[in-house]
Parts: sequence; structure tokens; C-alpha cells
Amino acid sequence: MPVPIYVIGSSNTDLVVKTERLPKPGETVLGGTFLMNPGGKGANQAVTAARLGSHVTFVAKVGSDIFGKQAMQQFQRENIGTTFITTDTEHPSGVALIGVDASGQNNIIVAPGANSHLDIRIVEQALERVEGAAIVLLQLEIPIHIVEFAIERCAAKGLTVILNPAPVQALHEQVLRHLHIITPNEFEAGMLTGIEVVDVTTAEQAAQKLQALGVANVVITLGAKGAYLRSGTKGKLIAAPPVTAVDTTAAGDCFNGALAVALSEGVALEEAVTFACKAASISVTRMGAQSSIPYRKEVNEISLLSVL
Repeated sequence: MPVPIYVIGSSNTDLVVKTERLPKPGETVLGGTFLMNPGGKGANQAVTAARLGSHVTFVAKVGSDIFGKQAMQQFQRENIGTTFITTDTEHPSGVALIGVDASGQNNIIVAPGANSHLDIRIVEQALERVEGAAIVLLQLEIPIHIVEFAIERCAAKGLTVILNPAPVQALHEQVLRHLHIITPNEFEAGMLTGIEVVDVTTAEQAAQKLQALGVANVVITLGAKGAYLRSGTKGKLIAAPPVTAVDTTAAGDCFNGALAVALSEGVALEEAVTFACKAASISVTRMGAQSSIPYRKEVNEISLLSVL
């Protein structure tokens, strides 16, 4: 029977503008389509896990504004557990300003708002509720001391922790030693290790360094190339299905949520990374964050097509 998934993280509203190219510093460009979508790394990952069939509890904080109310309605529609989502009456909900160019690449500025005030007591209450096995998925759009506290508590309870280190910042080795998996992209892996990741060889070097720092398993996401997995003494590139990208927003979040789902079902790590690559490949063919996240049937169909 699948184990439950707890996502501790951020909830934002994404304000997205599609443009031919992203502006240089000091430049104004005319954009095209404007979209307002629910987002936030934590929320995106929670929605992914729920759509792919897992029992998900989300631990987060939203504002008492319209964005916060809309987010709560969305979580309830997705059948996500909201017991540990609190409302901040002093700070607004998080907002992300996103530009997307013609190739699907993006740049993002986040105003974290209520995410910066997630209460450590709520996190503690959520983790105290966990009985038996569970997977806990975290990112870095909430205060780092909350992330560190959660990881320490998970280690004490023997829970499986996946950390998506985004947006990237320095991490203590003591924290890294408690992780089951870390999932940086190329840029984040470079920032964490000092090794610029530009190909499979440098991905292998960065993964080895992260293991040397104490992480048991390393998955470096490589965009259209797929993901580089290093577990134990072996490394392997897991290819992603070829697609035409429209918007890469939330692709990493979709990957992480799908990875957690597969592992919660007892799937071996290599197979879980393959499943996550397939889910993320669907998400980049659609605009938006949560609006791009696939359902289980869609991922299963890609799985069937890939073996024909």
C-alpha cells in the first residue's frame, strides 16, 4: 500500500507573461498572452502528487486575501489535505512574476509574503501526526530554519526526505546527511558544489561531490536531456521523452512530485526517476504551473507509448 506524502513548502499565485524573448537589464519588451495561475513550488509539488494518485498533506501558509482563498479552494478541489495550512492575517499571499519566452524558457521573481512566516509549530504538529512510513518533500521557498527543523525531525522519525534545493542556497552538511534524495537542476547543482554542470560528465562530478557531502542519492535534472541519477557507486542518465517545450514553469516541481509518488508506491529509484521524467515532459508542453500538471492516466499513456 502506498505511503502518504507530506509536502512542506510554498504557495504562490503566478502572474505570467508570454513574450518572444526575455528582456535584458533595463530593457522593456512587449509581451503577448497574460495568465494568472496558482503556483508555488510546494503547492505545485503537492498538486502533482495528488493528481498522480497519492494521499497528500500540504503544510503551508497563505494570506487572508483573495489569492489565499483561491489557493485553499484549489487544494480542496485536488483532494489535498489542508489541516496544516494556516492563514496569515498580517502578510499577503506569495506572488511570482514570470516571463516566458518563445522557446519555453522562463525567469521568475518571487515575493514570498506569507510563505516567509510559516510557523514552525505547525510543521512540528504535522510531523508528529505521521505514524509509520511517509515521504516528506521540501523546497527552499520557505525559511531555511523551517526546512532544517523539518529535516531533523524527519530523520529522528525515520521518514524519507526528498529536498528540491530551489531557490538554491547554502546547506549545512548535517542537513545533507539526513536526506534520502536531493534533486537540484544544473544551475543549483553547480551552486551547491562549485562544479559547473554542462553535460553528463560534469553532472557525474557534481553528484559525486554531493554524495561526499553526505547525501545518499542524487538526481540532477537536466531539462530536455532528462535527469542524471547517482545512487551508491553507480550513475546513469535517464532520458526524457522528446517533446516541444511551450513553458518550463513548474517542470521541476512536477518532476519532484512525481518522483515522490513513485517512491511512495515502492518503485525502485531508477524507475521512479523515469516516471518523473515522463510526467515533467508532459508539463512543459502546456502553459502555466498547476495548469500544466498531468494526471496519472496521461503519464501511463506515455509509458505505454514508450515501449511500443
